[in-house]
Amino acid sequence: MMKIAKKDQPPNPVRLIRAELAKLMAEEDPQRPGEVIGSAVGIYAYFDYDGEPIYVGQTSSAFRDRVGRHLTGQRSDAVAKFILDPFEVAYVNMWSIPAVATAVSLKDPTKTASSAEKKALLDPYEYTVYKKLEKQSRFGAVLNEGVIRPRDLVGMPSVVAGRIIPDELWEDRQHSDVRIARRAATISRLSQMISEREVSGGMRRTLLLQAQRLAWLAEHRIHEIGAEVPDSEDALISDE
Repeated sequence: MMKIAKKDQPPNPVRLIRAELAKLMAEEDPQRPGEVIGSAVGIYAYFDYDGEPIYVGQTSSAFRDRVGRHLTGQRSDAVAKFILDPFEVAYVNMWSIPAVATAVSLKDPTKTASSAEKKALLDPYEYTVYKKLEKQSRFGAVLNEGVIRPRDLVGMPSVVAGRIIPDELWEDRQHSDVRIARRAATISRLSQMISEREVSGGMRRTLLLQAQRLAWLAEHRIHEIGAEVPDSEDALISDE
């Protein structure tokens, strides 16, 4: 029996999304002409099919590595805790901060900055994006479990943004009924985890936000199909 190559093992929709993500990562970094954004470090954010911001993060490793762990099935705490459902992510934004990649250690200028030092440098940028997206969100919040501590707001560089869901998958993936089912399943898993473990207040806030997002989408769907008031068709279904 011929062994299937690892790159050919995922289902076709997964391969298509990975291809779109790879194209996004191959775009030029506005802060480093001639270099691709995927090799940069900085701040990233995810948005759902309605353009609603759902997650903000920072990385001192390459975007392609960090974002890839979230969206292509590799290890990710946010995914493992049912905080972030990769299925919900339709758009990715990335802000490159080159000074962090080349920073030297404050303790020893002959060495590169440690991960903790790079995190401290990225914190103001992450907080700036977080506050911006909080205001942009119809719910006034994003799904991050951990507290993003207040920092002085800073000017942000140009963003690299793109959709990672290809046209051939868009219609099925963005369908309200499909997304309602996904959100309900995520809430079920997250609430079960909360019931079985000692968890942070952040996870409980995330559960509440997920419930609000589900209620909004379900209400949106009701209005979309014009079913606000029971009609004769509903009566027929009930009789059956």
